[in-house]
Amino acid sequence: PESQTQICVVHQIRNACKYVVWKDRKEFSADMKHIYTAPTKQAAEAALGDFAEKWESKYSYAIQSWRNNWDELTVFFEFPLEIRKIIYTTNLIENLNGKIRKYTKNKMSFPTDDAVMKSVYLALKEATKKWTMPIHNWGIVLNQFMLIFEKRLRL
Repeated sequence: PESQTQICVVHQIRNACKYVVWKDRKEFSADMKHIYTAPTKQAAEAALGDFAEKWESKYSYAIQSWRNNWDELTVFFEFPLEIRKIIYTTNLIENLNGKIRKYTKNKMSFPTDDAVMKSVYLALKEATKKWTMPIHNWGIVLNQFMLIFEKRLRL
């Protein structure tokens, strides 16, 4: 109920770029980068305005997709920079959901809710075995999560 939804910025970039001709793509992408690397949401809005001013006449649909998804694309600006680097893309979550689905899709039905939970637990346990890449500045990130989500995070 208290969750915030962030659309994957990487998917937004890919979606916007698919409407751009090849010769413009490098410049278009460089200009677009100013939006999602901005230090604040206000700076990102200004960058989107500059980006739209330059490219909207040629690629209006690409600009419109940024505007249509703006609220869900900018949730990560509410967090400190270290957390933003982790959550601007949803690939980790999508990957984890895929692993859980792999464990649960073979069964058409589960006898109890407890059986579902056990299956999800086993999927998570298996997935975490492959998590060998450390998160940069994890101590700082964890402290920030604990401050922001004080009531929801218990260690």
